[in-house]
Amino acid sequence: MTGKPKNFPLSLASLDDKSRRQAGSAPPAATRPAVATPQTATRNAAVNGAARSAPLSASPSKAHNNLAARSAYGTPPAAAPARPAMPGPMPAAADGGRHPQVSQAVRRAMVNRVAAQGVQDKVVLAAMEAVQRHLFMEPALSGQAYIDASLPIGHHQTISQPYIVARMIEVMRNGTDLRRVLEIGTGCGYQAAVLSCVAQEVYSIERIKPLHELAKSNLRPMRIPNLRLHYGDGMLGLAQAAPFDGIILACAGMEVPQALLDQLAIGGRLVAPVGGRHQVLQLFERSGKAEWTSTTLENCHFVPLRPGIV
Repeated sequence: MTGKPKNFPLSLASLDDKSRRQAGSAPPAATRPAVATPQTATRNAAVNGAARSAPLSASPSKAHNNLAARSAYGTPPAAAPARPAMPGPMPAAADGGRHPQVSQAVRRAMVNRVAAQGVQDKVVLAAMEAVQRHLFMEPALSGQAYIDASLPIGHHQTISQPYIVARMIEVMRNGTDLRRVLEIGTGCGYQAAVLSCVAQEVYSIERIKPLHELAKSNLRPMRIPNLRLHYGDGMLGLAQAAPFDGIILACAGMEVPQALLDQLAIGGRLVAPVGGRHQVLQLFERSGKAEWTSTTLENCHFVPLRPGIV
C-alpha cells in the first residue's frame, strides 16, 4: 500500500477521479468464497416502536484523540504519524458539568467489564474509554449508555453493545497499525468514532438517510480529520477508496457481499456477523488475488444487512 496522502480527508469526488484515471488497470473481480448461511433477521430494536422521523440536533462537543498533542481541533498536522496516538479522555460536552455520564470513571468501569470478557488490545480499550457513548443516543436512554447492551437509535436500528464493538475492532486490528478502514452501517456514529482512534483513515457508509444525518450531527462537533461519512448502499462498499486494510460490518447478512471481499487489501481482515436466527461472528482474511480464508469466532446478534438506500 502507498503512504498516506498529504491532505486527508480527501473528498469522495477526488477519489472518483482517481479511480477513473486508473480504469483499465484494475484486476478482474475474484471468485466468491463459499459462505453458506441463511438470511439474517433481528429484533434488537423492536422495543423502539415507531421510527424517529428526524435526526437529533448536535449537542456534544467532543474531540478526537489521534491528535492528542494538539489543543485545537482544526487543520490536521502536516505529517501524519506512523500510527494513531493512544487516545486519552475527550473533553466534556458543553453541558458536561451537569451530565452525570460524562465521568471518565463511568467509561473506565465499562471498559473494565469489556476487558474482563476477554478483549486485551490496549489501543482498542483506550479508544473505548475515550469516546463518550451517551452522546450518541437519545437523552432518555443516556442513563443506560454504559451498560453492556445494544440500545435503539431509531429506524429499527441499534447502537451495538460495547463488548462487541471492542471485540470486532480487536479482531480486525490484530495488533497491527491500520491505515485505511471501511465500516458498513454507520448508525449513530459511535463505532466510527472509536475506529477513528485506531486507524489513520476511516470511511463509514450508512443506507438510511436520517441515520446518516444523525451520525453527521453527532460527529461534527468532534471535528475528526480522519473520518469520512458516506450515504449509500453498504453492500457495494466504496470502491473509489479501496483497498482497505480492514472492513467491519455492523449488520448481518446471509453472506458477505463479494464487492466487500474484493475491496479488502491482500493481507487485510474483514469482520462480519453472518446468519439468520442464529448468527456468528466471522473473520475473513485475504491471502491472495482470489484467495480468502474464513474463521468462525463466536455467537452474536445484529440488525440485518439490506441492499439499496432509504
